[in-house]
Amino acid sequence: MEVIHIYHTNDLHSHFENWPRIYELLRERKKWHKEAGEAVYLFDIGDHLDLSHPYTEATKGRINTKLLNKEQYDAVTIGNNEGITLSYEALDHLYDDALFDVIVANLYMSDGKRPAWAIPHQIYETDQGTKIGVIGITAYFERLYELLGWKLTEPIQELSQQVEALRGHVDIIVLLSHLGINDDEVIATNYPEIDVILGAHTHHIFHQGKLINNNLQGAAGKYGYYIGHIELKVDDSKNIIDKKAILYDTSKLPIAHEEKAIIENYYLQGKQALAEKAVTTDAHISREVLAKMLCEKLVSWCHSDCAIINEGLILNGLDEGDVTYFDLLSICPHPINPCNVTLTGAELKEILLDMKAAKWETLPVKGLGFRGTLMGRMISAGITREIIGEREKFYIHSKEIQADQEYIVTVPDMLTFGNFFPSIYRATKKDYFLPEFMRNILADTLRDKVKA
Repeated sequence: MEVIHIYHTNDLHSHFENWPRIYELLRERKKWHKEAGEAVYLFDIGDHLDLSHPYTEATKGRINTKLLNKEQYDAVTIGNNEGITLSYEALDHLYDDALFDVIVANLYMSDGKRPAWAIPHQIYETDQGTKIGVIGITAYFERLYELLGWKLTEPIQELSQQVEALRGHVDIIVLLSHLGINDDEVIATNYPEIDVILGAHTHHIFHQGKLINNNLQGAAGKYGYYIGHIELKVDDSKNIIDKKAILYDTSKLPIAHEEKAIIENYYLQGKQALAEKAVTTDAHISREVLAKMLCEKLVSWCHSDCAIINEGLILNGLDEGDVTYFDLLSICPHPINPCNVTLTGAELKEILLDMKAAKWETLPVKGLGFRGTLMGRMISAGITREIIGEREKFYIHSKEIQADQEYIVTVPDMLTFGNFFPSIYRATKKDYFLPEFMRNILADTLRDKVKA
């Protein structure tokens, strides 16, 4: 009987505060298993990086590749944070120095060729001759990849092709899936050839795995709170006779050697790398004023009729003096892009009325690219109001909004991914602006203010 160990991480999102303990556990376990003559593999299932961390922002994710190299990972797949928060050039060079395989079957260049750094699957062979086929698949944000210059194919169709390519050539198939729990369960039901699915994207947690048919699913949540471990036992005929999954809670692991210093060093190196001056302000600017300035800038920057944003996009104000790129990241850390949404006047007026609700200011928000805590008050630019008796009128360019007329409204892309305003969420015409984040546009806004 052969024992095979697979350790997996996912959705770290550059939460390096948990990385020293992850590093020490994996290094120790790898040593144990090799001394016992057992096979061991390390996989990451995407979203290892997040540009909200200064070191990741400063290096465009190259520090994340360096950390994965140091821990001697065998393979990774990409998540949406690698795929659509980096520019084309940054992603294309993210893995230049990688010592591991980057497995992503459904990503291509615009000409239909695979990027040189990506492969659709890999076959690993243990010392005892067991062949493990590993496939990687990433979430289907087709339009956003296209805007950045990539071509993304439908993941399930690509998965079928890779399973067929491995059929008869391997003893075990493992899927690195950055698709989310719902798609993983569908795959487990429809692809009995796949023995293990290591999941990500929806930050789900399986403390002891989840068995669907003969497929074992493993998922380790987010932010490095857990490390996943799959153990497979294989007989002499290369059949899996036992499989189990477990998660290790990093908060319960021993404190890593020089843990605090390592974590602080990651942050300080990022801060120093982003110390270049972006602009100089002649007075303190409050959070509310910055949000208003950004909202107004979006109208001209995106060539729209009006703009709507949530004040929670800006976390703090700016003091008088030099403003660095680190300062901009600190007050606007979100990987959120602007998006032009086409709405009817009736839909727009419904949103403008709903925006006045007190709930927005204290509404907690997680995910959708948002790296703050509260939604914040909803504000607009390019729109004026007039109250006549009991009736409230709305105007764009001094003309009253007409119910059946179409308007181009700029919003943070998070409003198109989450169902905060149904008409925005359901809109059929959405034009995203990539790769610029809100903080990049805020920097332009501040520069314009200084010039004025």
